[in-house]
Amino acid sequence: MKRHADLKIEFCERIRTEAQQMPETEKRLRLRLRQTVSCLQPREEITELRRLATSLTLAGAVRIQREESAADNVVPFRPPLT
Repeated sequence: MKRHADLKIEFCERIRTEAQQMPETEKRLRLRLRQTVSCLQPREEITELRRLATSLTLAGAVRIQREESAADNVVPFRPPLT
């Protein structure tokens, strides 16, 4: 099996040097890599937006809970912002 891999590598190197071309397998791999990378970028953006939505939802819930649980005998140090 190792000899087969060595022959393939030699063949690809010959194609690059003699014909000044990229082997077909390498072209396909590079195309697939570009497609994969382009698919990953929107996923990262979606992940960031989900994280933001979660934190905003939790912050809103905490704010609502604080407003509902404020006792009459407790005086805040700062007046609430309006």
